[in-house]
Amino acid sequence: MNTEGLRKPKLFFLTFTAALVLLVTPFATAQSTIQTARDRYPNLQAVPNGAKLKFKGVVVGRDADTFTIRDRNRTDYQVLITDRTSIKTYGGFFRGGKKYPVTDVLKGLIVEVEGRGDPQGQLVAEKIRFNESDMRTAQSVESRVGPVEENQQRIAGQMDELYAVAAEARNEVRVANERISALDDYDVQDNVSVTFRVNSAVLSPEAKQLLDDLAQKALAQRAYMIEVAGHTDSTGSDTKNFRLSRARAEAVVQYLAVTHKIPLRRFVTPMGYGKTDAIADNTTAAGRTQNRRVDVKVIMNRGITGTPASAPARP
Repeated sequence: MNTEGLRKPKLFFLTFTAALVLLVTPFATAQSTIQTARDRYPNLQAVPNGAKLKFKGVVVGRDADTFTIRDRNRTDYQVLITDRTSIKTYGGFFRGGKKYPVTDVLKGLIVEVEGRGDPQGQLVAEKIRFNESDMRTAQSVESRVGPVEENQQRIAGQMDELYAVAAEARNEVRVANERISALDDYDVQDNVSVTFRVNSAVLSPEAKQLLDDLAQKALAQRAYMIEVAGHTDSTGSDTKNFRLSRARAEAVVQYLAVTHKIPLRRFVTPMGYGKTDAIADNTTAAGRTQNRRVDVKVIMNRGITGTPASAPARP
């Protein structure tokens, strides 16, 4: 019997199947990455395939070889970093700028990205540029926020183990599942907005009084978190306003932590949105006054308080 003739078709089939798997796997992985990003960022905008784009925004999420950037219109884009991506600061000798590694594209960094869209709707970055001062700020925030996030992840892992033990009883399984489904749901217990003078991040006596009242209510709660978001009016450059809004948010966090001894673990990472989230008309003095603000919210996690996931969320 001619076994050689039978081996060749079988070998061809195996080779073809292996090649097909190698071709399909990267595409499937890219599709999974995009879907995950869309789940995390509902405002994620797909970039047309082959379209050349250049825009500026703040990095709001980072993964291994991708990051999510949010522009001034609060639209999110998924950016893919490759071996050919040039990552530098502005200026420098002969406008060369200082090179940075891929790992230094951190959350909170204000960047300008230039590239082309790919078939998955990502922007394949050709150039990434930023200010040296913004990089130092992002690195400083990362050094403080990173350990807090790691501690939260460790606590979340311990909670998962407790839920697995509770699965031995049917009723405990039902209660645990309800709490797990509610971990991403929060109820706003209280909120205030404190305003600032022009180009200032100093809390006024009126602002401190509002924060004092909020702190007393928060300290009476269990398992609370505090969300802090800084804003500016429309005057000045984007870079200046992002920096000023972060300074205002950090001033609020510092006052609550130092004056009222609220632990830092209670704070959601403070964020500065610059002038991107106005609540009033910036063409009037009264409107600009309202926009120079920090929004402070006391929120309660439903997964910890035991509130049913089906219950309506408080605004």
